[in-house]
Order: sequence, then structure tokens, then C-alpha cells
Amino acid sequence: MAAIANGRKSKRVGILALQGDFDAHAKAITRAGGTAVEVRTAEGLKSVDGLVIPGGESTTMLKLLNIMNLVEPLAEFARTKPVFGTCAGVILLANKVLSPSQQCFEVLDLTVERNAYGRQIDSRVANISPGPDFQNRAGVGDVEAVFIRAPIIRRVGPGVKVLAEYAGDPVLVEQGMHLAATFHPELTDDTRVHKLFLSKI
Repeated sequence: MAAIANGRKSKRVGILALQGDFDAHAKAITRAGGTAVEVRTAEGLKSVDGLVIPGGESTTMLKLLNIMNLVEPLAEFARTKPVFGTCAGVILLANKVLSPSQQCFEVLDLTVERNAYGRQIDSRVANISPGPDFQNRAGVGDVEAVFIRAPIIRRVGPGVKVLAEYAGDPVLVEQGMHLAATFHPELTDDTRVHKLFLSKI
């Protein structure tokens, strides 16, 4: 299901386009060398090789997923193909959510607390230094991390690898073929996080 670009196959990455900043992710995937496809239906999931769940409002996103009958198709997709969740996407992919508890897909062995930095500090931009595993695979140097009412990963399971931390908390993690970031890499010009996801497809 890959398009041909410059004589080679371009990876088709679905961007869940129900709510949130899906357009910025589509542009970031394109800059990173993939082919972005907006996905709003179960049929749309069948045409892509990986999926990005963008930031937004996780409760609203869940309601829309249920209205569009996408909960089971998305769960099935995640069992066989890579998924990258950012911000609200991390909440949906976790197996436990706090403040308050809510439905999630249990794709990643994480406990996530919503809006954990507090409403008085809703947004921030920080330079984070990823660990050596990320830098060996994606490139050296700090990553500019944009946090917008970000969740905090409170627990990581034994199968989860922490690729970067901020203030002592994991902010970029992977488990098998899946990737998750509590910040918004799509809001900067740095494509390394999206390229790392493309490498999983």
C-alpha cells in the first residue's frame, strides 16, 4: 500500500483526522519523506501502513471514534501495524489513564495522567536531550519539545523503552513497533521524531 516517489516506495501514513492538529502532522510526515493520508473511516485504515493519532482533546476524540465506529477497527489496526500517538494520542494508547479514568486502547504499557502539569502552566517549549538510543537512530542534538496541556507518563511497563525525558518524566517512549510523545513534534521544523516513526513501518 505504498506510493512510488522518486523511484522508491513512499510509506503511506494515516493521520487520524477527526479532531486535533492533524494537518500539522500530515505536513511533518511529508517533510520526513512519507505520504500522509487523512483517515476518518475504517475503510481508510485499510489503505495505510501506519497511523498517527494527533494531539487534541482525548474525551472528544473518543466520542468521535465511537460515533464513527472506529474503536474496534483502530484497535485491530494497532495489533498489526505501527501507531504513533502525541499528547492526547498517548492517552488513548495507554493501558491506564488517571485524572479521570477513561476508555483507552491498551496498546502501550503506560499509566498516563491527563493535564498533569496543571492548568496554570498549560503550555511550554523546552529543549530536551534524548537518550543515546534515539540519537543513534534518529540523529544527534537536542529536540525542541512543545508541551500543550500535556499529560505525564507516570508509569512505564517493562516492555517500554524511554527515549527521552523532561523534568524526570518520560516524554518520548516506544514499545515494539509503536511510538508515543507527550509533546508535539509536528509543531517544529525538526523531523527526527517523525522519521523515527517512519523507520518502524
